[in-house]
Amino acid sequence: MDGDRVEIDGGIMEGGGQILRVSTALSCLLGLPIRVRRIRAGRSQPGLRPQHLSGLEIIRDLCEGKLEGGEIGSTEITFTPGKIKGGTHIADTKTAGSVCLLMQVAMPCVLFAASPSELRLKGGTNAEMAPQIDYTVMVFKPIVEKFNFKFNCDIKKRGYYPQGGGEVVVQMSPVKELSPINLTERGTVTKIYGRAFVAGSLPIKLAKDMSAAAVRCIRKEIRDLYINIQPLREPDDQAFGTGSGIIIVAETSTGCLLAGSSLGKRGKNSDKVGIEAAEILLRNLKHGGTVDDSLQDQLIIFMALAKGVSRVRSGPITLHTQTAIHFAEQLTKAKFTVTKSEEDDPSKDTYIIECQGMGMINPNL
Repeated sequence: MDGDRVEIDGGIMEGGGQILRVSTALSCLLGLPIRVRRIRAGRSQPGLRPQHLSGLEIIRDLCEGKLEGGEIGSTEITFTPGKIKGGTHIADTKTAGSVCLLMQVAMPCVLFAASPSELRLKGGTNAEMAPQIDYTVMVFKPIVEKFNFKFNCDIKKRGYYPQGGGEVVVQMSPVKELSPINLTERGTVTKIYGRAFVAGSLPIKLAKDMSAAAVRCIRKEIRDLYINIQPLREPDDQAFGTGSGIIIVAETSTGCLLAGSSLGKRGKNSDKVGIEAAEILLRNLKHGGTVDDSLQDQLIIFMALAKGVSRVRSGPITLHTQTAIHFAEQLTKAKFTVTKSEEDDPSKDTYIIECQGMGMINPNL
């Protein structure tokens, strides 16, 4: 069997958990056994963390696969996929590990299951170094659904660093195939909105401060648009632990969604949290792309699986995106090209990511 295993070097390029997520999801979808070595070699604490292990376990369970080397700290795993099945699957990081990253690894797989799936994902909903659940619902969901599928994401409980304790339930039905997307026209920004939240023992004043600071920062660049960032306190029965943060979304005339977000933490001034999110949003609006730098790499696996040519206009290509492209090309027959966009204003750093997808067909439908 080992002769047919695809060898994955988990230490190259971005060198983090994303290599594991992309390659195990594709292994599961394509029925390709893989060995991943040097897992997270680029990180200060290499090897599997609880969140990566939960991601591997949910993939193993949803295709009745075989996983070896699946323990915390392990730097090498082998994975042999089985057949993807629907039904209910639970993943619990038992930490503040991100539920959104669990969703990233499982979602492409259950799209090609035999029947509808429900994923019950437990951990952190608003975690550092990962998209916040609000980003997933407000930006990722409406854009990724352009590949011609729908999913429902119900936030049962929010959970924050360090304990986690959040729970999100994702429901989706399988598809026969994915359609390509064409996101090349930015249009003009028509509205800016968002939410600044506090939970647990934090006063609502912090949310109001984050919101006000963000609005002031955006106003310096964009004067004529109404900006609606709602300050709110998460209800106690819907949040576990104490946390705060903000997400701001800009919507354009062509339906593009770009965002900036930031999390509060002990000792970090709430004005600074608001300004940080606003600056990220403004930076994403400046480059003229149709996707922000958090969405860029999350679309790669869907572009690779889709049937036909997908095109996305983006700002500078992130290392996460380059890494996703590298492993998508290594494992599928998809072909990517990234070219500097010529028709734009030369002062803008804009690129076109084009992909001839492999045209994955769901064998179960």
